Amino acid sequence: MSKVKVMAFTVSIDGFGAGPRQSLQAPLGEGGEQLHKWFVPTRTFQTMVLGKSGEGTTGDDDAFARSSFDNVGAWILGRNMFAPSRGPWPDDGWQGWWGDTPPYHVPTFILTHHARESIPMKGGTVFHFVTGGIHEALERAREAAAGKDVRIGGGVSTVRQYLQAGLIDEMHLAQSPVLLGSGEALLAGLDLNQLGYRCTRHQGTANAQHVVLERKS
Repeated sequence: MSKVKVMAFTVSIDGFGAGPRQSLQAPLGEGGEQLHKWFVPTRTFQTMVLGKSGEGTTGDDDAFARSSFDNVGAWILGRNMFAPSRGPWPDDGWQGWWGDTPPYHVPTFILTHHARESIPMKGGTVFHFVTGGIHEALERAREAAAGKDVRIGGGVSTVRQYLQAGLIDEMHLAQSPVLLGSGEALLAGLDLNQLGYRCTRHQGTANAQHVVLERKS
């Protein structure tokens, strides 16, 4: 059965999913790159994101990373996950942070207030830009996924909107042992118990505490 999932989403010990002041030089916000020290060395990241097949670490962190790509038929991303710009789209040829071959390989829907033509990329990724909000994006993503899962990739604001709307079935959080001090708080003000979420799995590694939450109907 198709599910809506947040997978391999990293937060700091103090609850931030990104640092402050995102920019071209700091795409994850200032200090945000510290969050992903569990993920970057894995074979999954090295293969899927950097194209270095066969390189990287294996083990529990890699198993969580690898499973986050299983059965994904479409992605949904907030605009900040796609570009550092704000407002109307500049005519700068920007096609995302990932080069010619993004790591998605399926239709990927970008939430935005400003219309833009779809961008086909190498490897099967097609970026579609949705101006009608989270429900329209999910409807289109489900159709494109054709029975597979829809993965909400972030950022923090996008995940929070889908959580508040009760639309996320499963969420895997990786708590990284770092303190950011400020930034974008993922769960501040959200009552996950009231929203129906329960912890169904947790596992610690040297680099992260992995927690899986599922929403009970």
